[in-house]
Amino acid sequence: MHARCHIRPMRQGDMDAILHVEHASFGSDAYDRKLFAGYSRACEGLFLVAESAGRVCGYSVTRARGNRAELVSIAVDPPARRKGVASALLASTLRRLRRRNVECLSLMVRLANAGARGFYEKYEFTQVRIVRKYYEDGSDGGLMQRTICGARAGLRQRI
Repeated sequence: MHARCHIRPMRQGDMDAILHVEHASFGSDAYDRKLFAGYSRACEGLFLVAESAGRVCGYSVTRARGNRAELVSIAVDPPARRKGVASALLASTLRRLRRRNVECLSLMVRLANAGARGFYEKYEFTQVRIVRKYYEDGSDGGLMQRTICGARAGLRQRI
C-alpha cells in the first residue's frame, strides 16, 4: 500500500526539508547540502520528493546514464516510515525510468541492513556482488540491480 503522498520533482525550496530527512535517516553518514545541490543539477527529473500534508516526508535521488541508472539514495522521515512512502518513491522512479527506456537500475545497500535489502528484494532487485569495506566505517555493501526495460523486463511485475 502506498502512502497518501504526492511524488514530485525536487525544488530548490525543498533543500532544508531534504536535509532534515537525510540527517534523521543517516546521522553522521548524512550527505551534505553541497552534494544534494550537485544532485539537483545532475539528476534532473529523477531527484524526487514525497510530500504529505504539505511537507516533505521523503526523497529519492536517481542518476541515469544512457540505458542504465543508479538509485543514489532514498530516505523517509522516521515518523512517516512503514506507510508506503519509500514504495511510492521507488514506483515513481521506476515509471520515470521506463519512459526514458532505461534498462537496468542498480544500487548499493549495507549488507547488515536486512530491512533495506528485504525492501529492495520485494521490488525484484537481486544482489549481484558484495563490495568489501564499501562504507567509510568499513562495513560491506551489496550491489543490487533489477531490469526495468528490455528483453527480460516482460517477466517482471509492473509496479
